[in-house]
Amino acid sequence: MENHRSYCAINLGLEVFGDKWSLIIIRGIMFEGKRHFRELLQSDEKIASNILTDRLAMLEREGIITKEGDPEHKQKIIYSLTQKGIDLLPILTQVVVWSFKYMPIDIEVNRHAKMVAEGGNEMQEAIKQQLRKEHLKS
Repeated sequence: MENHRSYCAINLGLEVFGDKWSLIIIRGIMFEGKRHFRELLQSDEKIASNILTDRLAMLEREGIITKEGDPEHKQKIIYSLTQKGIDLLPILTQVVVWSFKYMPIDIEVNRHAKMVAEGGNEMQEAIKQQLRKEHLKS
């Protein structure tokens, strides 16, 4: 059994995606189509390369993402979401809903996020289906 601070359901989830960067990385892969290290490094939030390396390794260990060599570029790696990662979509959606309610949102930058949040379960299921096609080898 792994070493956790506690076995509280909220704690266990936060140990995986509760740091400052993990959901930003997942957002980049999930919504922005970023699949390579350099693309993720160029987020508006300015993540440092050592932190990105660390979080990608942790997300892979936790089974949220996988990585494989890029057949078009021998030195590049492609990051993909697993089903476990795709299942984080409702959490990201609820963060969007909360932020729209309480934070100073830039509507132009967040137009797509708002559409996803307002689209409800039907939209989320359509997005999950598309993500499965793009990311899962089945």
